[in-house]
Amino acid sequence: MTTHDVFNQVPPLTGYDVADDPALLDGLFREGGGWATEEIHELGRLAGSEEAQEWGRLANEYRPVLRTHDRYGHRVDEVEFHPAWHELMNVAVGHGLHARAWTERAGAHVARAAKFYVWRVDAGHGCPISMTYAAVPALRQEPDLAREYEPLLTSGTYDFGLRPPLTKAGILAGMSMTEKQGGSDVRANTTRAVPQADGTYLLTGHKWFTSAPMCDVFLVLAQAPEGLTCFLLPRVLPDGTLNPMRLQRLKDKLGNHSNASAEVEYERAVAWRVGEAGRGVRTIIEMVNMTRLDCVIGAAAGMRQGLVQAAHHVTHRQAFGAALIDQPLMRNVVADLAVESEAATVLMLRLAGATDRGETAFKRLALAAGKYWVTKRWPAHSAEALECLGGNGYVEESGMPRLFRESPLNSVWEGSGNVAALDVLRAMLKEPETVEAYFAEVGAATGADRRLDEAVTRIKDELTDTATAELRARRIVERLALVLQGALLVRHGHPAVADAFCASRLDRDWGTAFGTLPPGLDLDSIIARATPKAG
Repeated sequence: MTTHDVFNQVPPLTGYDVADDPALLDGLFREGGGWATEEIHELGRLAGSEEAQEWGRLANEYRPVLRTHDRYGHRVDEVEFHPAWHELMNVAVGHGLHARAWTERAGAHVARAAKFYVWRVDAGHGCPISMTYAAVPALRQEPDLAREYEPLLTSGTYDFGLRPPLTKAGILAGMSMTEKQGGSDVRANTTRAVPQADGTYLLTGHKWFTSAPMCDVFLVLAQAPEGLTCFLLPRVLPDGTLNPMRLQRLKDKLGNHSNASAEVEYERAVAWRVGEAGRGVRTIIEMVNMTRLDCVIGAAAGMRQGLVQAAHHVTHRQAFGAALIDQPLMRNVVADLAVESEAATVLMLRLAGATDRGETAFKRLALAAGKYWVTKRWPAHSAEALECLGGNGYVEESGMPRLFRESPLNSVWEGSGNVAALDVLRAMLKEPETVEAYFAEVGAATGADRRLDEAVTRIKDELTDTATAELRARRIVERLALVLQGALLVRHGHPAVADAFCASRLDRDWGTAFGTLPPGLDLDSIIARATPKAG
């Protein structure tokens, strides 16, 4: 029928290089990971392909299924995945997104951050990848275990299935910390660990939220006689029998549907101690830091993904006699989304660089502040990017609802907003060298932009009022993050992006919604950097 002619519809965004991202590539070289450029473009072209995007869709459309028993009634506690999940995992592990950075040359954490950012066709499979990455530094606190397991954790082979870990070609690590009565307060955990004569422990308890229960080994917190302690717990014991780690159910989550998250009971499950007994939180703190870094990377990647979808749509869609991108107000919205995206990208690469260079004091404060702010901004950014597509964006087939459902997760993961904000205050109070390192970093941009200089002065004034600091923690951390992003953009970003950031975020006249940039900015240059070159 002639009434069903399809026109003024936007072509699919496929056949492009996700790594064709100026802020990403500039930061990659600046932070020492430029040697990985070719591999990152290879991964970017795959991520932008129709095939990989279909993997992401299928992995979320057909969610994991828990099989607690086999047909005969034997307990198996296995999770089944769609084949698309395994395709995604093969690519991620094969390109070393999991733990290869711990064995590579200088700049490896920056290169790994760029690859994790580019390979964003599905957020869910990034969970076991991130956990495995974060497990290595924690496991190194127990050298005997590290010698056995680290080569398998860093292996480039994805070897799925329930078998003894040390017999496999490659393994993945999960974490099991949270209990229903404690949440972020892991010291309230009640899981008990009873020492055995052979040096192992038997764990009994209930974990409310276990990330990636299909992994081969887990870092678990439990109460030993000396206090809260970290343990390594395998799903399959060396003799091939299943460790009594009972998967009770998979969580029905808002998003992250491709990834299984489970409620787990341990019934005298065998585990090995990692780190000093009674110092479990200290043992896992570096693991927490690594997963916080991935929260920032994932949020930055999600912003970029939403941005390019929005920019692609408004470039091809006509309304009121012109392309949407030629409408002044839409240009403001897209440019504002682009500024937010580039600010997140430049910060995540700086944090990855600090990881490579061992800048402990700077990273201690900047990572917690960055995790708080970037993950908080993603949901608003995702909603605005979806709105650029109008009703088309609200339809599942566009992919934007899936992106939107992912956006709140990273703020919750590894410490909610309040936990992260209070952690910043704790660092400032107990580790004053972190404050010195922070102001040394932002001070490197002194004199480059009046608005930034004034914002630095204001945040210093805010910090003098310690009486109400906890009440104002979110405001303080927000300002710390914005000033740091501004300093990085002024020093390293595109001049048009840095100008727009300082004019909106730092100059006291910032609208609440995206699309409130003031007049007089170079929107053309900002939008050009955001618009993908689809094939």
